[in-house]
Amino acid sequence: MVSFFLAVLTLGAASPEPSGVADGGRTCWKPQRLRLIGAALGRCLRRWDRLTRAVTFRREYTHGQERSIVGEDIGAAELWLAVVVFAATLIIAAVIRLVAVHLLDRGDADRRVGRLTGRFLSVVVVVVGLVYALGILNIQIGPLLGALGVGGIALAFAAQDILQNFVAGLLLQLRRPFRIRDQISSGDFEGNVVDVNLRTVEMVTYDGLTVYLPNAEVLKAPIVNFTRTPLNRTSIDVGLAYDTDLPKAREVLLSACQKAEGVAEAPGVEVWVQSFGDSSINCAVRYWHASDIASRWRVRNAVAIAVKQGLDEAGMVIAFPQRTLWFGPGNTTLGLHQLSAGDDATTEPGI
Repeated sequence: MVSFFLAVLTLGAASPEPSGVADGGRTCWKPQRLRLIGAALGRCLRRWDRLTRAVTFRREYTHGQERSIVGEDIGAAELWLAVVVFAATLIIAAVIRLVAVHLLDRGDADRRVGRLTGRFLSVVVVVVGLVYALGILNIQIGPLLGALGVGGIALAFAAQDILQNFVAGLLLQLRRPFRIRDQISSGDFEGNVVDVNLRTVEMVTYDGLTVYLPNAEVLKAPIVNFTRTPLNRTSIDVGLAYDTDLPKAREVLLSACQKAEGVAEAPGVEVWVQSFGDSSINCAVRYWHASDIASRWRVRNAVAIAVKQGLDEAGMVIAFPQRTLWFGPGNTTLGLHQLSAGDDATTEPGI
């Protein structure tokens, strides 16, 4: 190979070309400059050839016997063949990935089974191609893995975690509890699903944070899908004073909530007396709205404003915390003393 390149460079350098200006106004190279470039490239190729033929790997000893990782010296031909084999492996892996996506996903942008399968198969193909390329270089994989020692055990544990998450990702795509761009809640995180890859589920929270959840953890934890159904229900608690006419208050709350923007007509609005609190009678106003998080907050705000305006127009009071003091039987009277500007603040009021 080196001799071929040297011959080509020598012939190119020996071909005479007139110096000066050629066709199109371009300046041609002089023969002396071509010879210098050819000689420099020839020296580089000779050094590369000597370097590749001199590459050897260290030997390791197992149980007192010499065991070679590389059977013989690596030549330039073997090195280039190994590079070509590995490059062809990368191309084949890319083709397998595209075919898997086309066959399994079938044009559905929300499906990720083909993408996950294609990624996994491409990794397997690349590993096989790498092993074959090392075999061309006469590199023994067995002694090399034995030399890793504890590192090989750690690599095995890491591969176990990767395989577990890969299988969980496939199950998520087969069961499809959520799709891309769905709003879900898993564990302590809630947001929009962006992608499902070999290891994680990528989610963007409502605060704009990107969270990567392991597939196995998502599969184990409860999954709440807010966009699977078109409507969700939200409840607002309203505390009314104890002297409020409850049937009339219920009508006011129903009418106010139904007029709020974004409240669904069906299922209808519900108002129920929920409990008797320390300072108020608590009523639950329940209504339906679009399932996305933006509609949840927008409609909740509209309902709260409409309820407050309706109670004010009806002359009803939203109760606030208050306390009643009781001093036991008898006629106990508290005297109130208002301090003027010149009075001493330490003066005790009369009882």
